[in-house]
Amino acid sequence: MTVTVATLGFPRIGPRRELKFALENHWAGKTDAQALLATAAALRAAAWTRQAALGVVHVPSNDFSLYDHVLDTSVMVGAIPAIYGWSGGPIDTAGYFAMARGAQGGAAEAACAHGHGHHQGSGLPALEMTKWFDTNYHYLAPEVSRDQAFALTSTKPVDEFLEARALGVHTRPVLLGPVTFLKLAKTKDEGFSPLSLLPALVPVYAEILARLQQAGADWVQIDEPCLALDLTDFERGELRRAYGALTHAAPGLRLMLTSYFGAYGDNLATAVNLPVDGVHVDLARAPEELDAVLALAPESLVLSLGVIDGRNVWRADLPALLDRLDPIVSRRGGDRVILAPSCSLLHAPIDLDLETAIDPEVRQWLAFGVQKIEELVVLATALNQGRDAVAPQLAASQAAARARRASPRIHDAAVAARLAATTPDMARRRSPFGRRQAVQIARLDLPAFPTTTIGSFPQTEAVRQARSAHGKGQLSDADYAAFLRAETARTVAWQAEIGLDVLVHGEFERNDMVQYFGEQLSGFAFTKHGWVQSYGSRCVRPPILFGDVSRPAPMTVDWWAYAQSLTDRPMKGMLTGPVTILNWSFVRDDLPRSLACRQIALAIRDEVTDLEAAGAKVIQIDEAALREGLPLRRGDWAAYLDWAVESFRLAASGVADHTQIHTHMCYSEFNDIIAAIGAMDADVISIETARSKMELLDAFEAYAYPAEIGPGVYDIHSPRVPAVEEMTDLLKAAQARLSAGQLWVNPDCGLKTRKWPETQAALANMVEAARIVRRTVVPA
Repeated sequence: MTVTVATLGFPRIGPRRELKFALENHWAGKTDAQALLATAAALRAAAWTRQAALGVVHVPSNDFSLYDHVLDTSVMVGAIPAIYGWSGGPIDTAGYFAMARGAQGGAAEAACAHGHGHHQGSGLPALEMTKWFDTNYHYLAPEVSRDQAFALTSTKPVDEFLEARALGVHTRPVLLGPVTFLKLAKTKDEGFSPLSLLPALVPVYAEILARLQQAGADWVQIDEPCLALDLTDFERGELRRAYGALTHAAPGLRLMLTSYFGAYGDNLATAVNLPVDGVHVDLARAPEELDAVLALAPESLVLSLGVIDGRNVWRADLPALLDRLDPIVSRRGGDRVILAPSCSLLHAPIDLDLETAIDPEVRQWLAFGVQKIEELVVLATALNQGRDAVAPQLAASQAAARARRASPRIHDAAVAARLAATTPDMARRRSPFGRRQAVQIARLDLPAFPTTTIGSFPQTEAVRQARSAHGKGQLSDADYAAFLRAETARTVAWQAEIGLDVLVHGEFERNDMVQYFGEQLSGFAFTKHGWVQSYGSRCVRPPILFGDVSRPAPMTVDWWAYAQSLTDRPMKGMLTGPVTILNWSFVRDDLPRSLACRQIALAIRDEVTDLEAAGAKVIQIDEAALREGLPLRRGDWAAYLDWAVESFRLAASGVADHTQIHTHMCYSEFNDIIAAIGAMDADVISIETARSKMELLDAFEAYAYPAEIGPGVYDIHSPRVPAVEEMTDLLKAAQARLSAGQLWVNPDCGLKTRKWPETQAALANMVEAARIVRRTVVPA
């Protein structure tokens, strides 16, 4: 028997973001559901056949989604909140996207097939969205209730297995495991644990497994990444009970239990002793766990070894990996070893061959999704046939690894010297918050409940076309700058017209909140086609951090100065923070993340002090991704938070007391890190709270957070326009938790992905809501 290759999941968006454009055309009413589904089918077919042609034996199916695989699971098991008007039966695309994005106008746009629409004033809200473990992928949190009933509502896993089989590809269907699904679920029922619903949920999984076996599946991959988390004895017991039941659902069907993003740790014994046929191990994140796995795993258990990093872009040193794998295969036999990426390739760009403009030296160090599969096939071939069978590939891999280690472009002595000279005082503001606040109130002279936005304004088709034309040399530098100035001037004037108190310039010159800065910092490289899905149709191209970081020149000062010249209202300087730049980049793996982050922090510090010198009274340093870098195990949190908070403070603390420092955070369970947020010592923090109905403020109330807060009063990830009353109610809910003197009024996040009509309507309503609350509530 031979070693085989598996992938745990493949990117859904298509090599040239075909899914993104199909979705957005459908949402805009340009195409119908049939056209969207045809594009989706073509993308699935291309992914299956490509992986099989590359040599993957265990090709995944049901890893594709029109929006999110967790939402697909909610739909599969009938976990559909009553607000969406579902009364049983299949869910059509309108109902599905109502759960994903919300819907304007209620029933007409959100009715589910076999269900009834639900009128709710200004429409239906979307499900709550949050980050998938410690990645930059967003999932839609399942919502369940104490009286939840589950039923097999969608046979998508079976349908796509049969779809692939018709193309001649025998796949291994992927399911999100029942325990992880319930661990991710939210409930509005106080004191109720979603995990208590496991006995009701397992029969639905048993039914889908039986149907997959009837359809011809021989292996099914069940993802339980909760096994990388801290679990209680009770939760481990629930895993044993669930899989004990599932084992009888389809006798003869083989189950591959899959966890990723970290070590099993104290869950390892549970995982390898569940009644499953295989267990996947993430050896990119937890290489040290291999010996323990080999010692505990029963001899009959198939081991899926995640030896190629599915979350980063660096080419592997294949000979070094073979040195680790040879003794394992000799000991266990090839039939009980599968080689795989560490996790789904959803988190990696698709194909390096599309990159023709990237620096050739950097390019040789990289591997995207397709190249990672090729690396796995080379490893399997060497293990099955001997290294001579792939000698050229092994030699090229080893040469690239050596070249990267020796490259003078990676290390900058000046950066190292500056980092060594950093003192603790550089990470402290000159005065405590209370003293700073008094000075800032006098200087800014803002009303109660001051209004602002998070930074970006809609990047219209005209903006994107102008950027593209400029990039292609079809629009001169002067004409492009004139276009951007006109967009900025129009946006500044409109903000002042509707009565926003603290303005932003709109960020029309920026392609992405991380890429824009990375392009102006040393140590970063960029791709043209290295897109990765963030959520739905939202895709990002993470910068590649390959070397030491410094700031050669000011990055934002000129645009801020131009925008401020157009108004007498405060104009925020807008920056991305060091932790977010780090967490939203593909980060070098030859240096501790903490040191790379401090390098970025010093570069941002230079920009902050230059903005202040130019006259900026308010500077926002976004740390949208601070929490998502939090290690999955609580025992590892303190070390991360120490250097992450220090990095933010190092970036922010070079200013005078009268300069107000804002920060922004996305999708955070703030209870977990509220002390660290306090330690950041920002003057104002804005957070996403609309979908949680201000419940996320509970953490700030319990902590007695001393600084000012802008809780988002409307969800920018949905196209719906909330009514004034809805936002007023949210502000009143916020004031029930915090003092009026602490509260700012703003959207949940930046407005880059929205359209102008909905943005203008929503912000006008937001400003009116703030005026109403000012009249009816006396600030503390």
